[in-house]
Amino acid sequence: MTNKRKNVREAAMDLLEAIEKNQSYSNLLLNSTIEKNKLSTVDTGLLTELTYGTLQRRMALDYFLKPFIKNSKKTESWVHQLLRITLYQMVYLDKIPDRAAIYEAVEIAKKRGHKGIAGMVNGVLRNIQRQGLPSLDEVSNPIERLSIETSHPEWLVKRWVNQFGFDKTKEMCEINLTAPLQTARVNLTKTTVRECIEDLDEEGFQIEKSPIIPEAIRSLKGNIAFSKAFNKGLFTIQDESSMLVSYALAANKNEKILDACAAPGGKSTHIAEKMELTGVVYSLDLHEHKVKLINANASRLGLGNIKTMVMDSRKAGEHLEKESFDRVLLDAPCSGLGVMRRKPDMKYTKKEEDIYQLSTIQQNLLDSVSPLVKKGGILVYSTCTVDKEENENTVSKFLQEHSEFDLDDTMKERMPEAIQPLVTDGYLQIFPQDFGSDGFFIACLRKKV
Repeated sequence: MTNKRKNVREAAMDLLEAIEKNQSYSNLLLNSTIEKNKLSTVDTGLLTELTYGTLQRRMALDYFLKPFIKNSKKTESWVHQLLRITLYQMVYLDKIPDRAAIYEAVEIAKKRGHKGIAGMVNGVLRNIQRQGLPSLDEVSNPIERLSIETSHPEWLVKRWVNQFGFDKTKEMCEINLTAPLQTARVNLTKTTVRECIEDLDEEGFQIEKSPIIPEAIRSLKGNIAFSKAFNKGLFTIQDESSMLVSYALAANKNEKILDACAAPGGKSTHIAEKMELTGVVYSLDLHEHKVKLINANASRLGLGNIKTMVMDSRKAGEHLEKESFDRVLLDAPCSGLGVMRRKPDMKYTKKEEDIYQLSTIQQNLLDSVSPLVKKGGILVYSTCTVDKEENENTVSKFLQEHSEFDLDDTMKERMPEAIQPLVTDGYLQIFPQDFGSDGFFIACLRKKV
């Protein structure tokens, strides 16, 4: 093993330490570590695999380690991270021999600690190698077993089983352990899907057309955010589920649209493209630095029909004219339970009470933006979560209190063909296992004339 490769394992250990201690975002920390250390493609791949993989499987790894660590409370945090990373390689990675993984762990333990720690690390890992992993069959409760096996907190597994049944929950937990594909939306105001794929192929990327969304592509090899085509504004990185929001909204040319919680601008730019650079999309966000992101995206894509504003959408009714928008999108702040594959650390930081607090915020936002919709206009509510409290229940409560709105059951007709079977009335709940995208919810409401 090269010294560089050894540093990658150490970097992964430090990353996991920082994520757990500071509740930092794994994706942001990972990107800054890659940039700071100017890692090669191979080392970037290994660092990403070790960091995300260990995070994804943390509860299962701890279950396997527990019988072999005598004084787990006295074990320093970095030692625990080192054992997790090494066991992850031994159990879940085929390309790295156990002996190499154990050797590297012992070397890091010597460097970071002392002989005693190195001996303990070596002893724990060698014992696991000899005796094998403890069986999950010993856990008799199926919800508890699924929780440990797929490293999802038990409260969440129980909640999902109650809402969606055991089989659907199991599928969702299992797919949450896999890496998502990078997907992008081709900017049809500048190029075609075929030309964009050809441009990226020439740059050495491996691209396929999305089977779900007509203007979407999937990257099978390479990060297309670092391509020349990206810099030219030929596409934007966006998940396929998120693209469906613009289909639900179905903005026409020259309309006036409000995107109430718009940053970083994926949906705003999609709406602007669909209107073929006509009309205007008012994109709001609470934070100035996030509004700058929307502006940067719009500028790169060459979209002049987006107008950004720094504003708390809960006060939008005080600043914007009532019934002045043809269509309003509220992509509400949510628990994000649908994007766990991209942010595995959130599994361990979210609490059940967060869901109920967010539901209140979502209600307040709906109350605030709904008066801005013209009579006969459309209000689309979306989240990137998989929970009935934040989704169907939030919309149901809103409809009970706002008799001027109805569910729009024509949303189904506006959706791409592959999605139509998933739409019920004016609701669409996408599970990560449906077509490998993020878990997502969309509700379409129409204001009575």
